[in-house]
Order: sequence, then structure tokens, then C-alpha cells
Amino acid sequence: MRLSHYLVPTIKEIPAEAESISHRLMLRAGLIKQLTSGAFSYLPLGWRVLRKIENIVREEMDAIGSQELYLPALHPLDLWIESGRASVMDEIMFKFQDHKGRWMCLGPTHEEVITDLARSFVHSYRDLPQQWYQIQIKFRDEVRPRGGLIRIRQFTMKDAYSLSTSQEDLNEWYLKNRQAYTNIFTRTGLRFYIVGAHSGAMGGSGSEEFMIPTPTGEDSIVVCDTCGYLANLEVATSKIEHHEKMDVPMENVSTPDRHTIEEVAGYLGVPEFDTMKSVIYMLVPEETPLLVLIRGDLEVSEAKLEIALKGHEYRPAHPDEIKEMSGAEPGFIGPVGLKRKDVRIIIDDSIPEGVPFISGANKDNFHTKGVTRGRDYDGESADLRLACEGDFCTHCDAPLRTERAIEVGHIFKLGTKYSESMGATYLDENNLEKPIIMGCYGIGIERIMAGAIEVNSDENGIIWPMSIAPFQVIVIPLDKRNEQIWSKAEEIYRRLWESGVEALIDDREASPGFKFKDADLFGIPIHIILGKRAIESGNAEVKVRKTGVRTDVSIESLLADPLKALPWLGDETLSRP
Repeated sequence: MRLSHYLVPTIKEIPAEAESISHRLMLRAGLIKQLTSGAFSYLPLGWRVLRKIENIVREEMDAIGSQELYLPALHPLDLWIESGRASVMDEIMFKFQDHKGRWMCLGPTHEEVITDLARSFVHSYRDLPQQWYQIQIKFRDEVRPRGGLIRIRQFTMKDAYSLSTSQEDLNEWYLKNRQAYTNIFTRTGLRFYIVGAHSGAMGGSGSEEFMIPTPTGEDSIVVCDTCGYLANLEVATSKIEHHEKMDVPMENVSTPDRHTIEEVAGYLGVPEFDTMKSVIYMLVPEETPLLVLIRGDLEVSEAKLEIALKGHEYRPAHPDEIKEMSGAEPGFIGPVGLKRKDVRIIIDDSIPEGVPFISGANKDNFHTKGVTRGRDYDGESADLRLACEGDFCTHCDAPLRTERAIEVGHIFKLGTKYSESMGATYLDENNLEKPIIMGCYGIGIERIMAGAIEVNSDENGIIWPMSIAPFQVIVIPLDKRNEQIWSKAEEIYRRLWESGVEALIDDREASPGFKFKDADLFGIPIHIILGKRAIESGNAEVKVRKTGVRTDVSIESLLADPLKALPWLGDETLSRP
């Protein structure tokens, strides 16, 4: 490809909203252009990278016996109503009516469609096991798209689905996909963690995420550097120090207009960890109150709450519901003396028995000192808190740390969540009808591209791993007007393509410095530089973008056998972070 005729609209002024490294560099290097919020055009350099990522994904999925298919992005909404997820996914779904008045949606994911396919074609245990996958566009109406290609409204995913007759077979597919993902992310040059995760709206049991650590990541992970424990902050477990047990009487104290934990602790002159936080929800469809109690300096993980409730739906309580439940305004709620007697109480394990805390008194402008679990109130126990930097590991007692990260892949054991709700069954060896046991395995294609830049870049631009670089080599003639330089550059360029090497030639009328800066910005792994000195000495200068090392290589050897003259083409370290 000739750079003078290639669509690479580089820019110097980066929009203020481009906060992540990958977003800034993709704009600067002319890989993408935003059409509207959360939707991008992929320009030639960016599209070549995405296609290479897709090819690596296909190779690894095919290697474990997965079969590629292609499913519609346009779904009848009835399918989502049938699975019970139409309401769960309502906020992010693009929905509309067709000309016949039928409600349709653009698929945010494909569990419903794959389950419909399975119930159409899988009838007997002899038809199983299977794994099907696709690489397809998804649509999600994200409220705040961010991070360039990290969180967008139209994106490409590889999603695979295993169909099994037993938990043991599901476990085998899960491990196969886990290894395939490890291979994919290693081959695409990512430094990644595999962390315990929450299944969320996908449902099911076992769940792990593949995360790339980066300061601009949208997720947080908890890391133990001593034993290697890793988990998404949403579900991470930790140990904390508890107060000593003591028996003190309850005492109501005035706290006028002090609604927040910070305000109450400051007014009473106590640390926030001496207080108790009351968080009120309503269980649906029952519309009964749920009171969650946690130490005042900690936060509730709604992912853990969902796990504790075993998927039971809930919503935040409205102020009038809180008043009706407790007799007091928000900010003055506690577990002792509630007006309603049907309140379900779940207590985080940061509130142990026998330890007094300060809680709301269920009376406006009052709190109660000495409120003690086991003596004054009780409820269900659960781990509900978000782990914090400095908490202790539950496996080895070492201090934990948190780190920002980007999710690039997620694997789930769905079990029978969709097959039971949608009637995807098979007949077993005894002619008994059983639900298909399913697994789900997703990868964000654009996120791999963004992630590769996050972990492979410097102040000069992108450093593409060789495996997904848009071109492997860029030929840089320093003076196009010099016939000898230009002639040799053309010969080398043609010879590279003849040898199967993807090459770009910078044939523009531009200064050497300008060309060098663009070559670094584009992140092409190998630069072949030809100037007057190269013609005089017979040696071209070869620069490796990742290391910056420059080596003289004879022009004669480049023309005779480029693959032999450029050993860096086969250097695996150039595809590693």
C-alpha cells in the first residue's frame, strides 16, 4: 500500500473527551472517526487490525471444535419477553415497531436467539454436545458512551454458546474456552488478568472476566500480590478488622438535619466506622421492604446483593415508602422500632453480633447509640460490601490492592436459565425430557484493539504487536526526488509483498522527520529506512518500533530473501506486551 493514496487522516488536536490512551491514539493515527455518540467508522488502518483480531479469534475457536454461524441482529421482542429479560435489559435495548406494528429490537446479545436455534434443531442426547459461535454486531443504548471503543452503542462481539447434557460436559467446555481465550489474548499482545466475576443480567453460576490493567479502565479489580487472588471489585471478598464486643445500653441522641453518615459522624465526633448505614430497597413484584445494614464507612455491592437474593428482583425504595416503613425521613432509618413488621433485613458481616453501632432511630432528627446485633435486632447474614484497598485477603491474610482495568472477555456457566424459560429440551437415554445445559463465552473485538494500544504504546504513538499490526513493515525513502533512493525503496517494497510480507511505503513528498513521526504514530513494527547513506553503503537502516533498536541490513539481502534478512518478522516477543 502507498501512503500517498491511503486514507490515514492523522490529527494533532485531540478532542477533550478523548480521555483514554487508546482513544487519543486511534484518533491521532487516523484509525477511527466518530459518526455519532457511541458509533464509529473504522478507517483502513483500524479495519485491518480488527480483521486480524477476528482471524485469531476464529482460529482459536475452531481449534476447540466450535462451529461458526451467523445470527440476525434484528430480533422480535417476543423472544426477549419469553426469556424474561425484556424488562431486565429494557434500559439498554433499541426497540421499535415495524410496519405491521410488531415490536422488534436490535440485539444487545444473542442468548435468546441461540436458545431458539437450539430448541429447533436439538432433540436428542445424540445431538449433543455442541458449541456454536459467531462474530456479530451488537447494539446497546448506553447512556454515557466513553473511552473511544471501550463502551459504545454499536460494537462487534464474538459470542460462543456450548450446549451440553451434563454439568461435567459444561465444565469441560468452560475450561476449553478459558484456554482458548488465554491463547487469543496472548497472541494479540495483551497483558491480562483472569478474575472472578458476577454473571449479572446473563444469569447462571460460574463466571470469570479477562481484564486488561490500565489507569483509564472502567472497572476495578482486587489483587492480592502474595497469593494471586484476583476478582472484580463487584464480587471480591476480603477480611476487615472488627470492633471489640461490649454491652452498652441504647440511647437516642439528637442529630438535627444530619442525614448522611459523614454529617452524623462529624456531629457526634465519632469515626464513620462506628456508625451503621441503612439502605432500603423494595422487593418486586411483592413490593415488600428490604433493609440492608452495613458499616457506615463501607459501600454495598449490588452484585453481591443480587447473589444474596438469588436473582430476586428489587429496586430502590421511594422516600414515601421509606417513611411508611420506618416513620422517619431517609437518613434517620435503623433496624430497631420499624413501623412495618414484614421488613426483610440482610446484614453485612461488617456488623458482627455483640458490637454496638450508631444507627438511625426511625425518628426524624434522631439517631440511636449502642444498637447491637443479636440483642436489639437481627436478620440474615451475607457478604455485601465492596472490598477496599488495604483490606485483607481471605486466602492468605495479606493486604489487598485495587487496580483499574478494561474487560475484554467474559465466560459464563449459564446452566438451564434460558433452556428452561424457553423450552429448549432434549430426550435423554431413558426418553426423558431434560433442559439443555448451556455456557456462554463473549469477547469484545474492538476492546481487544483498544486494549492492545493501552498496553502497547509510548509517548510517540502505538506499538502494534506483530500479530495484529495493520502492516508488518513500513518502507521509508527519505528523498523521493533521489532516483536511486526511490528505485531501491520500490524494489524492496515489491519484494516484501512477493514474499508475503504486508508492507506500506511512505511515498509522500514530506521531510524525513515528518515520516519518522508518522511511522512511530502508526505503530508499524519494522521500519526500513533508505537515504543517501544507504545507497552509498549498500545497507538500509532497520528500526524495530518496540525496542527502538536500529540495525544495518544489506539491501542485497533484503531483495534476495526479505524473510531471512528481517528475522524480527518471526520474533514472538514482538507480539507480547
